[in-house]
Amino acid sequence: MTETVEHLRDFNYYKLNQNVTHVLAEYIWIDGTGERMRSKTKVYLTPITQISDLEWWTYDGSSTEQANTKWSEIYLKPVVYVKDPFRGDPHILVLCETYLPDKKTPARYNFRWIANEIMEKAKDFKPWFGIEQEYFLLKRTGTTHIWPLGWPTGGFPYPQGRYYCSIGERNNFGRALAEAHLRACLNAGIKIAGINAEVAPSQWEFQIGIAEGIEIGDHLWLARYILERLGEEFGIDINYDPKPILGDWNGSGAHTNYSDVKTRGEGGYKYIVEQLIPLLSNTHKEVLKLYGANNEKRLTGHHETSSYDQFSWGDGSRGGSIRVPVITKELGAGYLEDRRPAANIDPYLVSAVIVDVALLNSTYVNQLKQLLVQSAKPLA
Repeated sequence: MTETVEHLRDFNYYKLNQNVTHVLAEYIWIDGTGERMRSKTKVYLTPITQISDLEWWTYDGSSTEQANTKWSEIYLKPVVYVKDPFRGDPHILVLCETYLPDKKTPARYNFRWIANEIMEKAKDFKPWFGIEQEYFLLKRTGTTHIWPLGWPTGGFPYPQGRYYCSIGERNNFGRALAEAHLRACLNAGIKIAGINAEVAPSQWEFQIGIAEGIEIGDHLWLARYILERLGEEFGIDINYDPKPILGDWNGSGAHTNYSDVKTRGEGGYKYIVEQLIPLLSNTHKEVLKLYGANNEKRLTGHHETSSYDQFSWGDGSRGGSIRVPVITKELGAGYLEDRRPAANIDPYLVSAVIVDVALLNSTYVNQLKQLLVQSAKPLA
């Protein structure tokens, strides 16, 4: 196990020639858990200059909890690609949607298609997002025990208070990985906006945005992939559980900042308070079903969270379901922060339902819930 940049393994045993004519395309997809990703490499002998240059590909869905062995082929449809920060130019990371053999029916936990449909219908309103992705860094002791980085094995560190945006060896655990992630995302062209150490020791956050429409889901999933790959090299597990450590420790969220032309325009603050917040309040119980598994363990009304069962909001409040930033009130326009989403969300679902509630009269809420329920059912 390693914890510093200096001890990273050199996995490129044969250095890639800078003048190569082939392209290594790493196809990435969301598996049948809805939370984990898989990937595999395809070699192209010609340059990739646009998404249509990338072929549909297949994989064994029976090994990813998306199909049974008698009907196991799942198709990968490339939808967006970025520079590969590990292999360098001209190699790429390719985010894919997944489909059954008819190439029409989405596979389990493919929600991008429905999110894209929603975003297309609302594109004239230019919905902007910024997601604050929190996570814990965990390390192994032996083969089974996993515990946060820097914590006494099986024990607990000094109470919270000294770790948020901290510096110093006794306060900050995992900066090397967080910094490597920031630089790799920037190298890839991911819309990453920043990083910071979070309230609990060994808890970190990175921010994705400003991203418009479907782009927020694409870039967050790609940023997660890059983080997991770096975790391999550091010997550190990335954990997105909403409440990985019970007790007086913060859980992990994915606070979602949202705005559109109406909130950003003249009278935007008044619109947020008088029209948008009531819409969010009225759909509170329904949308929470799309805001991450086991989120009720995190939304307790403590540790900078609101109650799972009761909607609330406030100007500058980090104890409410919705925070309206002070700057939005001061300027009379801007954005709001939905603090309810858990760290393990599918950003396609969360961004889609927010747009649906805010701009499309909640037309898709029930369909989004049904798609999630259907994906969670055991394979036939």
